[in-house]
Amino acid sequence: MANRAIIINEIGGPEVLKLVNVADPKSPGPGQLLIKHTAIGVNFMDIYYRKGVYKASKLPMIPGMEAAGVVEAAGPGTTIAVGTRVIYATAPSGAYCERRLISEKYVVGIPDSVPDDIAVSMFSKALTAHYLLFRTYMVRKGEFILIHAAAGGVGQMLCQYAKHIGANVIGTVSTQEKANIARNNGCDYPIIYTQQDFAAEVMRITGGKGVTVVYDSVGKDTFAKSLQCLATFGLMVSYGQSSGNVPPINILSLAAKNLFITRPTLMVYNADKQALVLSAIEIFTMLENRVLKPSIYKKYPLAQAAQAHADMESRKTTGSLILTL
Repeated sequence: MANRAIIINEIGGPEVLKLVNVADPKSPGPGQLLIKHTAIGVNFMDIYYRKGVYKASKLPMIPGMEAAGVVEAAGPGTTIAVGTRVIYATAPSGAYCERRLISEKYVVGIPDSVPDDIAVSMFSKALTAHYLLFRTYMVRKGEFILIHAAAGGVGQMLCQYAKHIGANVIGTVSTQEKANIARNNGCDYPIIYTQQDFAAEVMRITGGKGVTVVYDSVGKDTFAKSLQCLATFGLMVSYGQSSGNVPPINILSLAAKNLFITRPTLMVYNADKQALVLSAIEIFTMLENRVLKPSIYKKYPLAQAAQAHADMESRKTTGSLILTL
């Protein structure tokens, strides 16, 4: 049986994403599930692999780390039954396809109340917001924090969750339209960085004190100024590089305010299955209680994965991009 998939034969732009027929997966082995995908999440990590920012173990490769679907077959020793609706977001690349074999350790069930497209629109982004706000740094009520790309998929989840905690949320965006989106998702102080010096605005908003933590997925274009926004003993959380890799820094530049820097990843924070399950339970509960309100920007057929990548890289999108099957 044919299994349609998007493959990458070489590093490059969106045009290197090709739709092909690949061999259908074999029967699942011990600890494995065969999943028929219904919706696939498009994330910046997929773009990083396509561009070579993250090195693939080998080429050709099937990109994608997030998808929802139905268990078609289960190998020996698994605990998730055939027919169960499931989702994953911390697995190795390989999601841009119709069917996939995957270790059960990456997979959790989807509540009956949550449609597949909604689940895949928010799962990796909400997991990211959860570990950033509760584990990388425990944000507390009343603190001032800075979130870059506040109108993006992860940015919206961060704003919603942080506002629920009771933080004072400052966010950077590129346009007035995105400022409105960020504000509607819990951002108290949207800063249009194309019109304002965001570092100066942060210091004005905080009365010259700065923020306790910066969440930066942009990288090269924002990193240096983000350090200027931090209060004494502040934490710089660099969890992405949509504008390019962060340049080398002089560690002595951190000394004046005794700053901290970390580079966390979703996969490491949720490598333990128990941590993954507990995080998933919490974010689905927050979804059902409408604390988290996912936004789907656009759905694309699998064959249009290249267009989805191009749109995401344009930085004109807001919310989640999904590939459908």
